[in-house]
Amino acid sequence: MGAGGRGRRQGRLAGLAVALVAAAACMVEPVGQPADPTEQRQPASPSAEVTRADGTDTVEEFQQDMADAQRLAEQYWAAQFRASGQSFRPIRQVITYQRDGEVTCGGQEVPRNNAVYCTVSDYIAYDINWSFGAFRQIGDAFVFYLLAHEYAHGIQTRLGIRYNFTIQQELQADCMAGAFLGDSVRAGTLTLEEGDLEEFNEGLLAVGDDPSQPWFAEGSHGTPEQRAEHFFRGYERSLSACDLG
Repeated sequence: MGAGGRGRRQGRLAGLAVALVAAAACMVEPVGQPADPTEQRQPASPSAEVTRADGTDTVEEFQQDMADAQRLAEQYWAAQFRASGQSFRPIRQVITYQRDGEVTCGGQEVPRNNAVYCTVSDYIAYDINWSFGAFRQIGDAFVFYLLAHEYAHGIQTRLGIRYNFTIQQELQADCMAGAFLGDSVRAGTLTLEEGDLEEFNEGLLAVGDDPSQPWFAEGSHGTPEQRAEHFFRGYERSLSACDLG
């Protein structure tokens, strides 16, 4: 990851106030709907063992970064499950969309300008136009956080974790995303470049809930400070900081 030769993107986050899983649809869990058995998981594109962005902001790099993030998440969580003596089943599919209602989860339309994990069909979906725009404004670290957060929701589902309040689910997913990325950096499978930690922090501060949002409301994700705190708690202290039991 890293800004490399494409430069910093200071002061351009205000337009992303609705960005990065800030809507209630981040984790979509319809009740009583069976998963579609025809959906097949698409494998991530192969890449080098050590992931490093090439310092551009092209469509090709965006696609490669997303594929790398998926591949690394699958490798990381497979190792965690294996270490605990459990079998691991990767998320079945990561898909893109461009229009409201183009993708549904158990009968619910997935809105534009968002990324979601659908529990009923076990897929991650993200608005590709919005995601690419945020990638160019914030930096390539955004892509890895985006995928890491949604993948964490899939892990919560596999572990049977379900809190009473949305904010608890979301802040734990932020912590788990931080743990995955921090552990990957420490293991040498992901390389940070100058400015990447700043990109993580600025992105998280830009996507917290509005101050008027009650913490207990359905769809609450946490204040900007809470989201950054939980992400970096996981980044620095690994999964032991994420209350996984």
